[in-house]
Amino acid sequence: MRYNPVTKKIVDELVEILGPKNVFSDQEKMEAYSHDETSAEEYGHMPEVVVTPSTTEEIAKIVKLANRELIPITPRGAGSGLSGGAIPTFGGILLSIEKMNKVLEIDDGNMMMVLETGIVTNEVNALIKDRGLFYAGYPMSLETCFLGGNIAENAGGGKAVKYGVTGRYIMGMELVTPTGEIVELGGKLSKDVSGYDLKQLIVGSEGTLGIVTKATIKLTGLPTAKSNLLVLYKNPKDAIDCVPVIMAKGLIPTGIEFMDKLSVKTSCEYLNESLPYQDCGAMLLIEVDGTNAEQVEKDTESIGDLCMDNGAIEVYVADNYTTQERIWSVRRNIAEAFKVVSPVQSLEDIVVPIATIPDIIPELDRISEKYDIKIPCYGHAGDGNLHATLVKNPNHTMEHWHEIEPKALRELYEVTKKLGGKISGEHGIGLKRKNYLKEVINPVELNLMKAIKKAWDPNHIMNPGKIFDLE
Repeated sequence: MRYNPVTKKIVDELVEILGPKNVFSDQEKMEAYSHDETSAEEYGHMPEVVVTPSTTEEIAKIVKLANRELIPITPRGAGSGLSGGAIPTFGGILLSIEKMNKVLEIDDGNMMMVLETGIVTNEVNALIKDRGLFYAGYPMSLETCFLGGNIAENAGGGKAVKYGVTGRYIMGMELVTPTGEIVELGGKLSKDVSGYDLKQLIVGSEGTLGIVTKATIKLTGLPTAKSNLLVLYKNPKDAIDCVPVIMAKGLIPTGIEFMDKLSVKTSCEYLNESLPYQDCGAMLLIEVDGTNAEQVEKDTESIGDLCMDNGAIEVYVADNYTTQERIWSVRRNIAEAFKVVSPVQSLEDIVVPIATIPDIIPELDRISEKYDIKIPCYGHAGDGNLHATLVKNPNHTMEHWHEIEPKALRELYEVTKKLGGKISGEHGIGLKRKNYLKEVINPVELNLMKAIKKAWDPNHIMNPGKIFDLE
């Protein structure tokens, strides 16, 4: 696509819509909006102008302006994404929802909440905790990410085994379409088959089909009891083999997180923590929660026994906040720890059927050995979503890394496909994985996606260059 530049006339019109404080084109100030958590050097691109609207109506006016002038527009939440989805690849207008962070309604009767999508996800549960309510559809990066970004990526996290991912909790939304129309989808309804479920089409569409400005989210009762198990295994295969065993027994933990020894060791050193990683080759971090403390304790004990009967060498119980936070901190900080050790890496989030998880581990070892790189593996083993991260060997040149990275990724994705999996479970395709998507997806499915995009966004101005390219 050929787009028109953002001229002074366009900037003046944006200022007229938003006021001068909400429009800026200073290079130094815009730099923070030119990248997300992917490599800024590899994927970053400067916008031509950044706008920070405060209302849905303002966003609609901006989108109509972008259509009229054929200028690309990139929606952005907190910029904490890992696929390049919020990077303004074609320049144009970067639209940040950071100022749209109001809570509009807490509806105790329907156990729902209406809020703007620029709110930090972590703040949601802080606001409703005293009401005995809980928003379960949150990701691991809950302290930084915005709800809007969670919706765009259908984000998951450490509690997804029991509670599911973001999409399960999005009951309604206010959307600005790619042509600048405002529409409400869904609402405070538990059931609705009145035509196509468009809100679920938007969830996970990575900002390519519109901008979600408000959301109605489903709440659940706040769990009052919680326990965690840290389970040690001799090797990754033993740990992964145990996951389907636990699930098959009808015991549904809140989450089952997998960490190989390299991941645990690196995170512990980063945090100056002292978990017993020396004694094992891999760990499972299993959480159980509920409203009945006795049942939580019983389920925790049953899962611990199952683990010991199926290859575990030790089970540690963390039944208080301090010890729980210690072990979860290790899991949450693995990605940050590897950035310190080797800032050049490719953080992946392949997803495979739970029963085939054990088959992926030897393939990771093979690819790691073939290309002389480290591939630490950790993630949400309870739903088959693993973060197999390609980490550059410090002894390799950047030229060598750029040569082998796509080859290693291609092999990883091919193996994932053979096991019935997909190349992204929660981070999205974005800019980073779009060239690989077309190699592993059925062309009929890809063409259906493109047809939807073309119908909704005839001028191709809404977050172009993400997921796939249009001719």
